[in-house]
Amino acid sequence: MLTLRSLIFTLGYNISGAFAGLIAVIIWPILPYSWRWQIVTCWNRFVMFWLRLCCGIRIEIIGEKHRDQYPCVVMAKHQSTWETMFLQYYFGPVSTILKKELLRIPFFGWGLASLRPIAIDRSNPVQALKDIKRKGIQRLQQGNNLLIFPEGTRIPVGKAGNYARSGADIAISAGVPIIAVAHNAGEYWPHKHLIKYPGTVRIVISEPITTEGKDRKQLTDDIKNWIEGEIAKMPPVRRNG
Repeated sequence: MLTLRSLIFTLGYNISGAFAGLIAVIIWPILPYSWRWQIVTCWNRFVMFWLRLCCGIRIEIIGEKHRDQYPCVVMAKHQSTWETMFLQYYFGPVSTILKKELLRIPFFGWGLASLRPIAIDRSNPVQALKDIKRKGIQRLQQGNNLLIFPEGTRIPVGKAGNYARSGADIAISAGVPIIAVAHNAGEYWPHKHLIKYPGTVRIVISEPITTEGKDRKQLTDDIKNWIEGEIAKMPPVRRNG
């Protein structure tokens, strides 16, 4: 039954994603960004609805009031595809730091490209860091939030990766606060797995973390400790799944 429900979800996810990507291309030269991101991220909202309908995956948000801090740098745990979908609209308008290769994916990449992401070329790490900082500050000055997954790649449930300091560096340079986000989405939407498991994704949003007068290394360490500490409090659902 789980396989059938997951297949139905995946079918709807892919078909609706292709449609959303096509819409994004059509409206890109026509509508201003303030309208465009709201229209394109309707797909993200649909995916959350479709996920609940097909797979029984719900959402519990703790600290929802803290998301009203604009602009800010959002630093989130990276376990699954779920958070890339949810955070894109929840903290919108938001510019996401992502791999350049993602923009080449038909339909899906087109939709991403229309949302003012910051695409990095991982073949040139030094230049990538410079681009992230310059464009990140620019997006914040334009009024967008900045979404970064400091671990850089998806990390298996129960594990912690190395947290890059670029998010803290940008926030300090731009003089904006950081919002840390912990969640356990990987328990229900495992990376590179067809099966989606029913249950409730718990997402915890920190209070705005001031960056004034702080060191980027210590700030990054504090954020890592907070995120991993909050995840450790969450009950294990399927650690061995």
